[in-house]
Amino acid sequence: MQKLLKTYFGYDSFRPLQEEIISHILDKKEALVIMATGGGKSLCYQLPALKFKGLTLVISPLIALMKDQVDGLNANGIAAEFINSTLSYDQIREIQTRLKREQIKILYVAPERLAIGDFLDFLGTLNVDLIAIDEAHCISEWGHDFRPEYRNLKSLRKNFPGVPLIALTATATNQVRSDIIEQLNLQEARVFLSSFNRSNLSYQVRPKKNALNELKTLLKKYAGESAIIYCFSRKSTEELAAALQDENLRALPYHAGLDVEKRRKTQEQFIRDEVSIIVATVAFGMGIDKPNVRLVVHYDLPKSVEGYYQETGRAGRDGLPSDCVLFYSYGDKIKHNFFINQIDDSDQREAVAEKLARIIEYAEMQSCRRAYLLEYFGENPDIILGGQSCQSCDFCLTPKENFDATEITWKILSTVIRIEERFGLNYVIDILRGHETPKVRERQHAGLPVFGIAKEQKQTDLLEIIELLIAQKILIKTSGEYPLLKVTDEGKTLLKTRQKITLTKSTIPKDDLQAATTTRAKIKKEAGHVVSDYHQDLFEELRVLRKSIADKKRVPPFIIFGDVSLREMAFYLPQSNESFSFITGVGRVKLAEYGEDFLSVIRNYAQSENLADRLAK
Repeated sequence: MQKLLKTYFGYDSFRPLQEEIISHILDKKEALVIMATGGGKSLCYQLPALKFKGLTLVISPLIALMKDQVDGLNANGIAAEFINSTLSYDQIREIQTRLKREQIKILYVAPERLAIGDFLDFLGTLNVDLIAIDEAHCISEWGHDFRPEYRNLKSLRKNFPGVPLIALTATATNQVRSDIIEQLNLQEARVFLSSFNRSNLSYQVRPKKNALNELKTLLKKYAGESAIIYCFSRKSTEELAAALQDENLRALPYHAGLDVEKRRKTQEQFIRDEVSIIVATVAFGMGIDKPNVRLVVHYDLPKSVEGYYQETGRAGRDGLPSDCVLFYSYGDKIKHNFFINQIDDSDQREAVAEKLARIIEYAEMQSCRRAYLLEYFGENPDIILGGQSCQSCDFCLTPKENFDATEITWKILSTVIRIEERFGLNYVIDILRGHETPKVRERQHAGLPVFGIAKEQKQTDLLEIIELLIAQKILIKTSGEYPLLKVTDEGKTLLKTRQKITLTKSTIPKDDLQAATTTRAKIKKEAGHVVSDYHQDLFEELRVLRKSIADKKRVPPFIIFGDVSLREMAFYLPQSNESFSFITGVGRVKLAEYGEDFLSVIRNYAQSENLADRLAK
């Protein structure tokens, strides 16, 4: 398997869990694989397909993803094809002929095609050794992206008795995992669960004040790099894209309301590095296999933590440092609530509201965001992070100082208790600061002894302190459409004992984007070689060459080589076929096809700079 891995894919070693999963599949056993985006799920069925005598059938939901996967496999010398609605009748007939002759190892099809009786009959005539179901969470109504057509997959068990199934997804809660196993009737399936920790991603939440200017600043920092910006509505995607175009930023909108050809062209321009910024609704991205997205921005609040995690997961699929920024305002919650209130089914309405409450909790929290995500998906952050700060979210990276919060904590807790724990955060702050709003007057709370007891405090400071108290489990915020502040048993004990309370707060303004910009750690190869100190000007020359070759072949640039490969070339300066073969992503086929073109550029650069081949023996 390791020899095949290097020969066809150009990798020297497996990523975590891959080898174990592949061994399990080679034994013809079934599996459910939950592996974070960028973790190498596809390889778990692509590599065994090379060992099996027959066909590996892959069910994939999106056409663009199929094409990228097939282009990548063919570029590596693996016979793969897809059958979907983009092909003509004659093209499908030609592929079916090759399938009958056993000239294709991997076939990608959309779930809708399995509802076509004639097509299922045709598949029944083939020697199918493995069926892989990608984006398997789509089969579950409990998932964040349920697709009714995935229910057709139940027929696979009947039509292909004895053929093992492997289901794969990046995000699945315990409930969704159980549902996938039940719906697909997986036979004694082993569940492989990789860590949800994407260590190369940094997470930031920014107050949604002056957001457009902050976004422009952020995008200019990423000039020439690929970015995806998610918006709540179709209208906002078009308005924001236009505003960015006015700043001479290469941005295009993408949403389900655009015609099919326009969406296809926009997606292709992005994948081929002809447009660097896509402003989109969540209609965009699930089928994007682009590994070098360096920035994902949520300009509006997502619907759920699952959706947020999957969308941020489109950044840094190649393992290189990438940033995820969420602009948040409480007003976004109101927009979501409007649509939630339109849901007739009370159970569904409650479930959607609970998911929204959890993403709001994430946005407002005063603790490590990475730890929150890990815990949400059932992992122990202390084990994953070793009890340390993650050093790659805004909370952990922002300089902090301890302060005596005893007096202000007593005031906050006393106020919450005085108003009988029946009101939300903003109302509590109004009482503390002595703001006699219409609602305060109506409830006659201006006469309370706690009214105005913290009027010297800024609203933002009180907000931060309350969130810190929530993080310390001194206060809790209830879920639901109208979250209430309540004092925990621990908080009530503190009030009685009057013991000293120390909290830790940021030493810089929370809305200072530049001050909290992530410190980018050096990313290292598994062998320990740093690939961040590469020759930037050579890297750019190699990017130009890569784009030129990709355009001639009419494939995305990353199909030729990924950014990781180019960075290694620009660091190690290989100047022979032997040295070049040690670069990540250089397999037998790519060495033969592209080696001399890339070596020529590297040799010229090395000669002009008097630099040696670092991989030469």
